[in-house]
Amino acid sequence: MTETLSENKAVGTGDGTGTGVRYRPGEIEGKWQRRWREDGIYRTDLSAAENKFYFLTMYPYPSGDLHVGHWYAEVPADAAARFLRMRGHNVLFPMGFDAFGLPAENAAIRAARAGEDVHPATLTYQRIERMEQQFAQMGAMFDWSKKIVTCDPEYYRWNQWLFLKMLEKGLAYRKESYVNWDPVDQTVLANEQVIDGRGDRSGALIERRLMPQWHFRITDYADELLDFSGVEWPDRVRLMQTNWIGRSEGAEVTFKAEGTADEIVVFTTRPDTLWGATFMVLAPEHPLVAKLTAADRKAAVEAYVERAGHMTELDRQTETREKSGELIGAFAVNPVNGARIPIWIADYVLMGYGTGAIMAVPYGDQRDFEFATAFGLDIVPVVLPEGVSEAAAGARSEAWSGPGTLINSGPLDGLRHNGEKGRASPAIAAAINHLESLGAGREQVTYRLRDWLVSRQRYWGTPIPVLYCDECGIVPEREENLPVELPTDVAFMPTGESPLKSHPAFMHATCPNCGGAARRETDTLDTFVDSSWYWFRYLSPHDAERPLDRAMAELWTPVDIYTGGIEHAILHLLYARFFTKVLRDMGLVNAGEPFKRLRNQGIILGEDNEKMSKSRGNVVNPDPLVAEYGADTVRAYLMFIGPWDQGGPWNFQGIEGVSRFMNRVWALVEGSNGRGGAEQAGAGGAGQAGAGGGSGPGQASADRHAASARTLDRAVHQAIKEVTEDLEGFRFNTAVAELMTLVNAMYKARPECAAFPDAWTEAVRSLLLLLAPIAPHITEELWQRSGFDGSVHLQRWPSHDPAALVANTVTMAVQVNGKVRGQIEAPTDADKATLLELARSDENVARYLMGVEVKREIVVPGRLVSFVTGS
Repeated sequence: MTETLSENKAVGTGDGTGTGVRYRPGEIEGKWQRRWREDGIYRTDLSAAENKFYFLTMYPYPSGDLHVGHWYAEVPADAAARFLRMRGHNVLFPMGFDAFGLPAENAAIRAARAGEDVHPATLTYQRIERMEQQFAQMGAMFDWSKKIVTCDPEYYRWNQWLFLKMLEKGLAYRKESYVNWDPVDQTVLANEQVIDGRGDRSGALIERRLMPQWHFRITDYADELLDFSGVEWPDRVRLMQTNWIGRSEGAEVTFKAEGTADEIVVFTTRPDTLWGATFMVLAPEHPLVAKLTAADRKAAVEAYVERAGHMTELDRQTETREKSGELIGAFAVNPVNGARIPIWIADYVLMGYGTGAIMAVPYGDQRDFEFATAFGLDIVPVVLPEGVSEAAAGARSEAWSGPGTLINSGPLDGLRHNGEKGRASPAIAAAINHLESLGAGREQVTYRLRDWLVSRQRYWGTPIPVLYCDECGIVPEREENLPVELPTDVAFMPTGESPLKSHPAFMHATCPNCGGAARRETDTLDTFVDSSWYWFRYLSPHDAERPLDRAMAELWTPVDIYTGGIEHAILHLLYARFFTKVLRDMGLVNAGEPFKRLRNQGIILGEDNEKMSKSRGNVVNPDPLVAEYGADTVRAYLMFIGPWDQGGPWNFQGIEGVSRFMNRVWALVEGSNGRGGAEQAGAGGAGQAGAGGGSGPGQASADRHAASARTLDRAVHQAIKEVTEDLEGFRFNTAVAELMTLVNAMYKARPECAAFPDAWTEAVRSLLLLLAPIAPHITEELWQRSGFDGSVHLQRWPSHDPAALVANTVTMAVQVNGKVRGQIEAPTDADKATLLELARSDENVARYLMGVEVKREIVVPGRLVSFVTGS
């Protein structure tokens, strides 16, 4: 990077114009940020319904410093919101902070281990203050009067209120669930906090434990969540949510455990392959494992169960892992043919999915095929692909799950599986009917989606507003007692255990029902709850009577455009849709979807083409970049770096190029304002504009000026058209490129601009308006210096004139003795004399004609002017 600037250090133009104009971003950016804040130009009047537009970008976690990745997410969104505002929309563009969460609590625990006292609340609010300063430096048009901070009691009070309403409606409930338990830190870990089976903080082997946990019944909305007809979202996001919900049509089948009264229920999407089930697999946690395991298999099975208990579900589902398992020494009876099949346990079967048991058909399922191959189990072909012999089917090297004719399937032999789901396949329909006739199964629809586990054994989150009373059991807190506040006088223990458990004043309470002694719930809510409805709260952030203003919600929601990373495609966005539907069913809102349109940005990489991370040392801090180049240059470069939805690598040479562009804009406009620029540059030609008449030199000069004016006008209207379409389509990189093209065209027209002052003024005005959403500070400054009224950000967006895009001039090459020495822009109807005069007036051509005799003058209309001189 070049030398860092102070506010008093000037950036040279770098444009070769010699104007002497200097651009000092450090002197103007802070000034305008203060002015905008004082004038409140970005405050939105929520009562103004006309042309309202809710533009929302995902709020950040207060990590302490904005990095260039934050800028990459927020700056283009800000440009798009500014653009919409200039097009006449009443744009709401709020910002807040997703302020609860594990990182702040971990910092407190690390401090406790070092003998220090760092409270998450103190740390969080310090970071919020720092990030607000950096957001201001960015120049974004956030309406900070609508700010929310989710760790404020005035916000999380309504998390608790909504929890109680869901509890009342049966959508919140408590049951035992398997969790990743860290025995050292005495806490539950998320899957991503487990690395190679160990807690990321303590290093202890995790344990899979059954623990009472609070859940939200999101599965009640599974089918509705599969309906995306009301939103305009990327196909990729819709597919990811569809796969996560995982609706499956099939059959529930009951197997008998041989020699017992126990039944093992499985779900299968392919009941037509039941005759190919050659073994059964239970999840290691399945309650029947201990009961059915033979005495001689007990030690091996228990050891396997323990090993599986140290793995996360994500690890167990990794397809590239080598298959493992143990026989339990028991058998199940296949209900369709009475076959006796061995029962195994294997970690790729999960208790939390389906029934925790599968019928293994190795011929039709690749995982089962690999397991059978590894352990030498039978593989019976049951579906014959078209054109394949039975012998060839039996010798397959991989499973076959496609269409074909049933074989080795008893009464179903010869039926066709056509590749369709459920009863749409003749073979599946017949298999379901056969199971029902045997009393061994029934048609069933299942989902991969599981109810949302919202309990967290953490301190820094919303307290769950329930109590436990020996007399009354689980008792919801009364609404008038909300919020149940997090105590701030807590002691963080090096073990990581929640300090709420050792806080007597919080733990010990009075039962709202009987008035007796009760204990408060010490679990807190998953922080995804905070972000599942926050856009409604922006509409009434300080309302003490209700979580949201229904009238405002009806007017402003669903959100018109929501922007953020693709990494939130499943959990956050799915939970947001779920919450919105719940709020609708409670009568609090009308819409059933939170966001009409969704736009995802890509990831900005380091110069090494790797994802930015502190460990790689490739994180780019925007602060020194702003100090050196100015915020507008950083903004424009991030939009120019590549397609926003794809991302790209940071490049310090690239930002130098955008810095030169900003300096050229400054020099161009400031020069036009009489500070060493356009008047002087254009003075020579202006004096000739009216000289002479007819087709002589004066007319040629006038024609040249007219052609230049028309060419400039066409460049301006072309830029208006292209930049408008690009910003509408979130194609920020091509919008910046089009503005660079316009600036080049204006520099070309600049020497003659005094001859067409109105066209030049309109070009400057249009340039500043088009650049304003991308570079708000420099355009505001130049708008004022150019003498235009008001703020550039309160102007209406320009519209292009289609007629101006029609070419009425032509570019012609000029040759001297057969070599191209220049080119001219001429009216399409110019006569020969005018074309010759325009060609002679070209500075470079004139040098080659000086002092020589011109023997021939050749004009090919619309293409060429050629001079042949004497030797």
